[in-house]
Amino acid sequence: MAFNPSKESIKLASLNKLHDDAHAVLDSVKAAKTAFDNATNDRETSFAPLKKLSTKIVNALAATDASKLTLDDASSINFKIQGRRNGKKVVAVAGKDDTPPEPAGISVSQQSFDTLVDNFAKLTQTVAAEAHYTPNENELRVTTPNSLLADLRARNKAVVAAITSLSNARIARDTLLHAANTGLYDTAQSVKQYIKSLFDATSPQYRQVSGIKFTSRA
Repeated sequence: MAFNPSKESIKLASLNKLHDDAHAVLDSVKAAKTAFDNATNDRETSFAPLKKLSTKIVNALAATDASKLTLDDASSINFKIQGRRNGKKVVAVAGKDDTPPEPAGISVSQQSFDTLVDNFAKLTQTVAAEAHYTPNENELRVTTPNSLLADLRARNKAVVAAITSLSNARIARDTLLHAANTGLYDTAQSVKQYIKSLFDATSPQYRQVSGIKFTSRA
């Protein structure tokens, strides 16, 4: 067999192993990406009812004998959950599902999932501490928002774990493909160079491999 390099990393056994490792690491990234997509989709589904439910809770609170201060606190938290800032205090009206519109031109930076969870926790704590908040509707009772809150935290935690797994998988992939001297890219260049030296640049053997494109991250 003509292909018999002295360099260990481009011997046939090493190349076969690198080939298998490359497929494995690419499959690992695909699996991690799928898990990440599933986790983010699940989180989106779980968070979907949050804003509407928060407004309903504040509206239900407004229909009680709760103090104005308590209602103002709950309304302020709900503005943050909705992605709005209340330039002036606006009290939710009982029976309405819509949060009062936000004055134009005010930017909001509290819509991360972590912040939404934190604000919803504050809202549930506010109504749980209010003795007059005793709604008859199951979805508005404190136990229901608390159950949703636990689910939101779990879904958000799952996404964080999926992000970590995907990041680690990509690091492993990039290391195997692009590490100096030992990565797949540099190894492929060494193989081409060896074949070129073995047969010469105009040989059909070298032309077989010279056109195979490998892209460097650099």
